Amino acid sequence: MALATSGPPLNSIPTVPTPLDNLFQHLDTELQQAVQYYWDARDQARTRQQATGQLDAGTRSAVTSGGQMGALEALIVRALRLVGLPNLDIKIGRSEDVTSQGRLEIPGYYRPEKKWDMLVFSNGQLIAALEFKSQVGPSFGNNANNRVEEAVGSAEDVWKAYREQRFGPGPRPFLGYLFLLEDCPKVHAPVKLNQPYFAVDPVFVTPQGGTSYAQRYEILCRRLMHENLYSAACLLLATNATPTAVTQPAPDLTFRWLLAGLVKHAEAVILGKG
Repeated sequence: MALATSGPPLNSIPTVPTPLDNLFQHLDTELQQAVQYYWDARDQARTRQQATGQLDAGTRSAVTSGGQMGALEALIVRALRLVGLPNLDIKIGRSEDVTSQGRLEIPGYYRPEKKWDMLVFSNGQLIAALEFKSQVGPSFGNNANNRVEEAVGSAEDVWKAYREQRFGPGPRPFLGYLFLLEDCPKVHAPVKLNQPYFAVDPVFVTPQGGTSYAQRYEILCRRLMHENLYSAACLLLATNATPTAVTQPAPDLTFRWLLAGLVKHAEAVILGKG
């Protein structure tokens, strides 16, 4: 004779979403607001410099003021604080949160040190280092190659430094790369290829000619991960408008995947320490 039980079956008991669950549930909305902050901050920086009569040439007035990626950084900080890493210490260069302000240099191998956009420590151990980069028009070609060289070189440098135990004993840190590109017709247009001596990699060739800047940055981000240079990479396209329209053209290069990978890495650090 079966014993009677009271209450609903265990598998039917509703679970209460955690604050971290809620963050991921509303992540698309939070992301759109964070990217809108980026454009608003650029406009405000330019307005301030116009008011003081110290306007830089072209779009440089918005760039030199810094801090435009602050809302994107804040999303990552919120997630990490919800994970519960012991003695969590997050450093961001330009932050309204005084507890997150601090130096951003860690040792390199080919150079004495490298400044990152965000560093994450737990009990003094380096948990993660992240880069937040962006590019807006009208001259997309001016810095494209520099962005590639910087992304590859920074990762190669830090992994060699890790091999030499410049960060002390501990597991490999998480390296994250986020790139925000202005979404406009120019970034989707074919770009001329220069092949005076040898043919370029076929991945950069399309029936219309060369790949667009949007396609080139997608290739960059994906290869940064495939070559294990970065733990996760994210490519965002956003219109310079209010409201901004945010597009994530590659399902393997979304902000959600980058944040989820970082959260799982942080959780693994907790479990590994016991």
